[in-house]
Order: sequence, then structure tokens, then C-alpha cells
Amino acid sequence: MVVRKLRRTGGANAVTVTVAVVAVAAAVMGVSQCSGAVDATPPVGAAVASGTAVSDSEGDAVDMVRGVPDTLARAGTSKTRTSMEVATGGTRLTIKGGGGYDFRKRHGRLQVLLPEDGAADRPHRRITELLTPGALYMKNRGAGVPADKWVRVDTTTLADGNLVTGGATDPAAAAELLRAARQVTYVGQEWVEGVPVAHYRGTTDIGDAAKVASPQVRGALAAAAKGFATDTVPFDVYLDDQGRLRKVRHRFSFANEGREVDVASTTVLYEFGVPVDVQLPSRQDIYTGKIEG
Repeated sequence: MVVRKLRRTGGANAVTVTVAVVAVAAAVMGVSQCSGAVDATPPVGAAVASGTAVSDSEGDAVDMVRGVPDTLARAGTSKTRTSMEVATGGTRLTIKGGGGYDFRKRHGRLQVLLPEDGAADRPHRRITELLTPGALYMKNRGAGVPADKWVRVDTTTLADGNLVTGGATDPAAAAELLRAARQVTYVGQEWVEGVPVAHYRGTTDIGDAAKVASPQVRGALAAAAKGFATDTVPFDVYLDDQGRLRKVRHRFSFANEGREVDVASTTVLYEFGVPVDVQLPSRQDIYTGKIEG
């Protein structure tokens, strides 16, 4: 298991947002009911029909996986479903979300369901998130923020570059991480959302990905490269017959207040080409007061 310590950067407000706003690492500390460890290996599905983009040559597989961000940019838009499993000390919390994303404009809109007070058996709070280059906007933030206001977070100041803070990894960041894929191996053919896909497994490097990432995502990944003590991230990726990303699962681990926290972040893409409308809040609708824990 790769363990990385998050270094706090970006000032007190950025730390507050990272650890307490949608604070995946902090929220899991309050979990009392859900136990078990994060399953780091997706189930192996039945054999699927031929025609899926497949390469069992390591060199070709690496090139195919590294080209995922450009393939998505050509595809344009898609719907997305996210899941983030956070485990520490024998407890587990799952945060789910869904929405749409535009890979050309690098923005999207998600609805993320966060268990109240971090407890999986309590009612879920629905948080609206707008993902844009360099910024994360959140509505229904909770304590201390008026219900009609948005919180804006500069993702280039977050210690994790918003790979885990928002409870969902930005789909563009999830794809851009693959630009530094290495040690890629072909696992087999499976199904995702009723579509035959090729399953690949490998590792990536956050620092290397930041150097070659698209300009809109580079700042956030560079922040993550500085914030994590170790950059290596294992992944499983599933590509359709056009080389489009259908599913990716990254596994992050870090130390938080002396505890090891394991995070498995999964992004599923489907219905490519759907309209994705993201309207950023006006300045008067953004909350600028104190953020409570």
C-alpha cells in the first residue's frame, strides 16, 4: 500500500475547506457503523464480444491509456457517475455522485450525496458541485453557509488538488492522471454500462502527469504533486472500442492525523454527446464569510 501524507497548503481557509467542507478524510473519522476495507480490485466480468479496442502489448497499452484525455476531448461531453470509498481504522464511508461533464471546456456539474456527520446510516445531504478549471464551487455546503450561497475553492491551493476533497474526483483530473500511466497490463474484456470494454491495470505518477497535463488541469495536479508525499497511484481503466474512457478507478492512500486513510475513487462515463450546461454563480451569490467545521 502506498502511503502519502497530505501537506497543508494554501492558508487556513484552504485547510478548513480541505478538512471540513466536504472533507472526505475528516468525514470518515466520524463513521461508526460501516466496517470493512476498500476493495481495490474490480470484479472480473464475463467474456465479451470482440471488437473492443484491445492491446496486450505493454507499449501499445501504455500509449492507448495515455491518450485517454485527448480521446475524451474529441468525444466532447458525457454523463458521469462517481463513487468514493473511504476506509480507515476498520470503518468505511461511501460518497456517491452524478451529473455531466464537458471535456472540451473542462467543466461539469455534479450532485454529491454526503452522509450527515460522516455517518453512513444517517440521511444524506445533497451538495451541488460545479467543477471548473482551477476552481470548485459548492452549494448546500452546510454549517455556517447560507443555503442560497455558494462556496468557491481554488483547487490549486488544495493539498490534494481536489482529487479527494470534493467527495468526487474531477473527471478531467481523473483522465489527465492517465497521461503518466506506466506498467500498464491488459487484464481482459468485460462490460461497463452494457458496453464491451477492455480492462487495463497500471500505475501513474501525479507529478509526471502534472507536467504533461492540459493547461486547465495542470495547476490542480501540480498542487496534488506537492501535497502528497508519494506520487504513485494504482489504477484500473476500462476503454470501449473507440478508446473512450468508460470507467476508471484510482486508489489513493495517505496519513491523516496519524491514521492511514485509503480512498478508492471511481468515475464512470456514459451517454457521450449529451448537452452539459454549467452556469457559474454570480459574485454576490458566493459566500465570503467564515467557514465553520
